[in-house]
Amino acid sequence: MTKSQLEKRLHATVEGQVQGVGFRYFVLEAAQALNLVGWVRNTYRGEVELVAEGAQEQLDRLLRLVQRGPSMSYVANVRVSWEEPTGDYDRFQVVASL
Repeated sequence: MTKSQLEKRLHATVEGQVQGVGFRYFVLEAAQALNLVGWVRNTYRGEVELVAEGAQEQLDRLLRLVQRGPSMSYVANVRVSWEEPTGDYDRFQVVASL
């Protein structure tokens, strides 16, 4: 995906019961289905952090899914920032925990 095809960059940190419940793979599958690029990872604070780039409409759909989470999770809060896309990614993937 070239930078010109990207409209926005979503940076989100998800708090709650979000580790050990398949949250990263839930995000991975959703982002891939929405044709987004970027990454998702666990943090040492027990959160899940993600960066996704793509069309605003698709990012909004991903955010709604993240706010709900997979069935075994409990999402207490999602911190969101909208940024300019960098075009650094060519796919969406799970990366090493922070």
